[in-house]
Amino acid sequence: MSEAAVLPRGNAVAELNEASMHTNRSDGRNRRAAETRRKIIAAAKAMISETSTAPTVVAVAKRADVSVRSVFQHFGDVESLFVTVVDSIRSDLVVPPPTPSNRPLLGRISSVVENMAQLFDKIVPLRVAAGQFANHPALIERARVSKQELREATFEAFAPEFANLSDADREQLADAIGAALSLEAWIVLRRRDGMSFEKAAAVWRLTLTALLEHRLTAAAAE
Repeated sequence: MSEAAVLPRGNAVAELNEASMHTNRSDGRNRRAAETRRKIIAAAKAMISETSTAPTVVAVAKRADVSVRSVFQHFGDVESLFVTVVDSIRSDLVVPPPTPSNRPLLGRISSVVENMAQLFDKIVPLRVAAGQFANHPALIERARVSKQELREATFEAFAPEFANLSDADREQLADAIGAALSLEAWIVLRRRDGMSFEKAAAVWRLTLTALLEHRLTAAAAE
């Protein structure tokens, strides 16, 4: 038999009401905490998009209209906040579908370049802002995973061409494509050299075409 069942009805109702109030207060605190966290992340993302620099905790707090203490309560330090923002931006990205390997080669080259360029253009501000956190283990791991995913996409898109190569040549070609069509290379074209999206994409199409043709021609001559 429950404790409430043996209590006078008034006492039982009072305890139930108190428990309900406690639950409501707890739910309210959780909702406020979640909203504060959301506002902090949104503020940091907006500032990175606008400035391509990692914002300070003070600046984020001001933008989110919360206290500096609240930022530290939710994230502990600026590095943890930045990693959380990186994950949030990554989750927002719409990854294009894989390029079918049965399409004509030039069509696949255009598709791969367009997909990568569109994706990289969205994360350039984040990558530039991450400069001061470049050696953070969490960011290093995320970069490693992203590069591996792009490498696998390259193998998939150009499967017919890679099939004609030896294991060593396949790895070398994948390495060359990964270096030439990297996020860092895109930043050089777009930020350092000031190229338009269309011009930078054209450079990448030419580069990728040359790499594939050179490797395939060399393999045929061996």
